[in-house]
Amino acid sequence: MTSQVQTKSSILQCLIVDDESFAIEGIIVHIKKLNFLEVAATCSSAIEAREILRKGNIDLMFLDINMPDLSGLELLESLDKPPLTILTTAYSEYALDGFRLNVVDYLLKPIGFQRFFQAAEKALEVHNASVSLKDEVQPSEMYIRQGDAFVKISWADILYVESMQNYLKLHFDGKTYTIHQTMASLEELLPKDAFFRIHKSYLVNIAHIDLISGGRIFVKGKELPLSKHRREELFNNVILKKLISK
Repeated sequence: MTSQVQTKSSILQCLIVDDESFAIEGIIVHIKKLNFLEVAATCSSAIEAREILRKGNIDLMFLDINMPDLSGLELLESLDKPPLTILTTAYSEYALDGFRLNVVDYLLKPIGFQRFFQAAEKALEVHNASVSLKDEVQPSEMYIRQGDAFVKISWADILYVESMQNYLKLHFDGKTYTIHQTMASLEELLPKDAFFRIHKSYLVNIAHIDLISGGRIFVKGKELPLSKHRREELFNNVILKKLISK
């Protein structure tokens, strides 16, 4: 990425969560070297972090894994719409869990500046891609980047969206597009009465649901998982309303 002056809209507001004060100070030192990051808040527990996140305005979270009462991974699993997250830990064995939860990057302590810089730039890229896509949204269509080109798609033609680490797969009838985007940010762009989050990793176009059976949803022959805690909301707040309106 070429160096350039960052606009205020490109400055990521950061939350640092770690139960060790020297670890927080180390990340603060790194952040102060970059003009596209700014420390918005720090805290020493996942419980405190939840309260800060409820107030909004956090773009990027640096999150320790091993903390008392509630771990960093448990915090992420409890959030419906977590911010962009970079895990910071002294243990490498949690890497797969981290990427399963769609984190931007996974930094092993002690964190050197070069590695920190790489992770921060990746977070900025994901954030800017989200902002760019939002700017391109039209009432019934949007543009997505595919290589050096932009492809116009209609949201009504999307069958379902699948989260794959730091990427999303947009599934259509007979084709699939991959975009660099978070599920939460794309969900905000799509019509809320047309799409429903059936699972942490799946967002489905309600109009294309063929069958709901137990904990599974079928779309064009594809079997998708339906989370237990989302099943009741799907029926009561989505399916039932559509039946009543007909």
